[in-house]
Amino acid sequence: MKLLEVEKLRVRFETADGPVHAVNGLSFSLEKGETLGIVGESGSGKSQTALAIMGLLADNARLRGSIRFRGQELTRLKRNAMNRIRGDRIAMIFQDPQSSLNAHLTIERQMTEVLEHHRGMPRRAARKRAVEMLEAVQIPDAARRIRRYPHEFSGGMRQRVMIAMALLCRPDLLIADEPTTALDVTVQAQILRLLRDLQREFGMAILLITHDLGVVAALSDRVQVMYAGRLCESAPADVLFQRPLHPYSRGLLASMPRLDGPPGEPLRTIPGTPPTLFGQPSGCPFAPRCPERLPRCEETPPAPLEKDEGHRVACHLLEEEQ
Repeated sequence: MKLLEVEKLRVRFETADGPVHAVNGLSFSLEKGETLGIVGESGSGKSQTALAIMGLLADNARLRGSIRFRGQELTRLKRNAMNRIRGDRIAMIFQDPQSSLNAHLTIERQMTEVLEHHRGMPRRAARKRAVEMLEAVQIPDAARRIRRYPHEFSGGMRQRVMIAMALLCRPDLLIADEPTTALDVTVQAQILRLLRDLQREFGMAILLITHDLGVVAALSDRVQVMYAGRLCESAPADVLFQRPLHPYSRGLLASMPRLDGPPGEPLRTIPGTPPTLFGQPSGCPFAPRCPERLPRCEETPPAPLEKDEGHRVACHLLEEEQ
């Protein structure tokens, strides 16, 4: 049994200007101990996919499709049942630890509350576990610093606190939404190394959501590329980086700065801008920006094709080759 199975997920938001289609028929799965990286530009549906799994979508969201965790259908669970899973078996690291942590509570209170709620632990035992977890994420003098407030920590240390809180209950699945955003390169490398070490120690699966392909290369076993709420390409990480097949995947990789490139070489970009999510495009959403588009690309959305084992691509160019 797979740890997580998402099938034909659709997320639509009802707004005053009309429906916004954030996720459109997305399917993927995740094995125990595996890391899946989901990449794409802002607005591609990455974060809304994560929030749908966590049951944290906004009130104006409408969800269709299936999300199964250990064989249990999450979309049908009542709020109390979902609360028992969220933060316990599935945990999430949010993009901005400064806004995710409660500025009015000490780190100790925010961490012990998790263990009291999910594990029924008394305050003293919960504090001991919390200090141990802060030490596990390499926060120095954890027994003293646990009594501090979030604003007394640096950005990198706040991110470590968020990771420690997420791992308090030893979850089976950790969703990391842009876990290194706004961190400098040195701290970013430390956080990625920390996540790899903790994953090996606890045996958890990681769903990594990011726009940074360097982060994906450092941490992911498989990669899923999204555009306008749809799947473009899904493949093992080494395959995607060596042989991307979708024009959007190739564009993303070509846009990465290279240290071994010629001096003064200009950065490459993908022309145009992502589409508005109001309404559904009649064809492939990437067609207006695609240098290799075919006439049918503007008429019919492509279905994902299995190119090789574990390598799926949604592109009419692949249909032409076959």
